[in-house]
Amino acid sequence: TSSLRHLPKGEGQNSTQNVQLLNPVNLSLECSLTADHNNLPNISAFWSQDGREIPDSRLTVALENQQYHLQRLFYISGEEMLGSYSCVFENGVRADFILATPPFGEVRDKPVVSYVRDFVVLPCKMEEAKPKPLSWRWFRGNKTHKEQISEQPERFQIHSEERKSKLKVINLTHEDAGVYYCGAVYAIGTTMNPIELKVITYQEPLKPFIGILIEVVLLVAVIFLCEKRRSKKNTSKEKGAEEGSSMRQRKV
Repeated sequence: TSSLRHLPKGEGQNSTQNVQLLNPVNLSLECSLTADHNNLPNISAFWSQDGREIPDSRLTVALENQQYHLQRLFYISGEEMLGSYSCVFENGVRADFILATPPFGEVRDKPVVSYVRDFVVLPCKMEEAKPKPLSWRWFRGNKTHKEQISEQPERFQIHSEERKSKLKVINLTHEDAGVYYCGAVYAIGTTMNPIELKVITYQEPLKPFIGILIEVVLLVAVIFLCEKRRSKKNTSKEKGAEEGSSMRQRKV
């Protein structure tokens, strides 16, 4: 392991710093707060992890060179130790450190759509600028519960390279719809990238057009009936006029 030192910018106000980790590490986090006009000789402060105060982390910080300086060493041993770490001063000013594995640069915001009894390929890629993953894994589930997908030649096929991985799902059913996660594995944890899959029938995309077609047919039918009724009225009027003319001629 190695030691890292982080001092957030924006002293005297809230700040956030993202820290990307690949391996277990001894991590030294430091915060500095510039004194206000009161120049208190000391103030209290504490550390928190994911919003919860860390036991025995509260202490009194003395004023030195117009600053209150807080430091703590953390051993980040694995994925369960990742998350948000914060130093919080008594006046409410805080600095947040977000510890995480390298994130994916592109996150798909639209679902992948495929059809029942067809197949689909779900792609995943880590950018060249990011550290190369040790391996890849695929999961299915939600944010709180995920099940790892094992290769099954007739159902699930996984093909991985250094910076990208693909999951092929074969003979799709409606039950295959849901959220899949590709995982870029690093020594300290796994970065997850969600991909939503929608499975529909071939008839489903035609439904809007069928609806429009039905509306057009009904409209044409209504127009046809109206025209037919109008034609009947005109014919009746013409017959009435002819009969009236014939009667007048007979009287003469």
